[in-house]
Amino acid sequence: MLSVASVETQNSELSSLVSPSKSQTQSSDSETHVFISKLPKIPISNHLPLHTYCFENLAQFPDRSCLIVGNTGKTYSFSETHLICRKTAAGLSNLGVKKGDVIMVLLQNCAEFVFTFMGASMIGAVTTTANPFYTTSEIFKQLSASKAKLIITQSQYVDKLRDPCQNYPKLGEDFTVITIDDPPENCLHFSILSEANENEIPSVCIDPNDPVALPFSSGTTGLPKGVILTHKSLITSVAQQVDGENPNLYLKSDDVVLCVLPLFHIYSLNSVLLCSLRAGAGVLLMQKFEIGSLLELIQRHRVSVAAVVPPLVLALAKNPMVDKFDLSSIRMVLSGAAPLGKELEAALRNRVPQAIFGQGYGMTEAGPVLSMSPAFAKQPLPTKSGSCGNVVRNAELKVVDPESGSSLSP
Repeated sequence: MLSVASVETQNSELSSLVSPSKSQTQSSDSETHVFISKLPKIPISNHLPLHTYCFENLAQFPDRSCLIVGNTGKTYSFSETHLICRKTAAGLSNLGVKKGDVIMVLLQNCAEFVFTFMGASMIGAVTTTANPFYTTSEIFKQLSASKAKLIITQSQYVDKLRDPCQNYPKLGEDFTVITIDDPPENCLHFSILSEANENEIPSVCIDPNDPVALPFSSGTTGLPKGVILTHKSLITSVAQQVDGENPNLYLKSDDVVLCVLPLFHIYSLNSVLLCSLRAGAGVLLMQKFEIGSLLELIQRHRVSVAAVVPPLVLALAKNPMVDKFDLSSIRMVLSGAAPLGKELEAALRNRVPQAIFGQGYGMTEAGPVLSMSPAFAKQPLPTKSGSCGNVVRNAELKVVDPESGSSLSP
């Protein structure tokens, strides 16, 4: 299982806080250089289950908008979101899903994704997230590797799950399919989960090192492989971003956070959804990127925090449609998943000059966030354009020369 060490960290760019662990009398080649954060270490409640941690502050903002569904305008408050997550947990249990079982979410961004992921956490189940645009063989490879017993998807993707020409597990026999819209033959409707009695959630003892998510990643080498993320590792990562008196990623109570990046990717799941749930910020869910719809929703819902990737930055920076919309609500633009060049950042800055720009870096295999711009902090620190920021709090980082095996200094 993957767990995240509870130590301290941040990067070389701002940090002269480099701790050599070898004697200063030895040569520099033999020193171990460890980068740590300039932001103070924080207490982390990583003894809790993930769902308890994310909804820990629910009583402070029960009626605040939590999920905003872009294509329908439907809004769920924090209390409504929490209740439906609990109902979904009971519904999963009623279908025989138990602690340690794996379910697959094969969905674009939608409220049901959130209800399923958090509901599974509540009964100790594990969610493996998959791209609905995968081919049949890609889906079944992940299904077999993860040993998922249930798939939650949309009806338009169900045909990928029936292929009599292949020696695949059989729908309705080897696994159950639930759709969030009208169910095709041998499938169930999501209401069997969302309308269950929340008081029927079984009592489950969850250890911090129990798995809660099983995303697949090719971030190291070769084909995608499953990455076990525990309750402790995800809580640690979220806390490193949004907890403490001076959070590295300062989300305000009235923020609306753009969620157009797919939730089946760890960047969006962790730094958008889980961080927003913890901080009490609203999440605007978009199923897919389309520039006109994106701009209209940003304007209508006054999006204030935009989590983006470089291709999305390019569209916002270059598309002439942008000039027709009011983007003055955006106060923060966080780019990740790939490096963002200075020129492209500057081009977008011309469109939203009021916003703070910065980048972060992470890997699914790392739990996942490793560094983030300190410009996003409540009490921000200066950062260089093009930098992926500093190592997050309560962590340590080394840069190792693969040839010599020695750690590198700033």
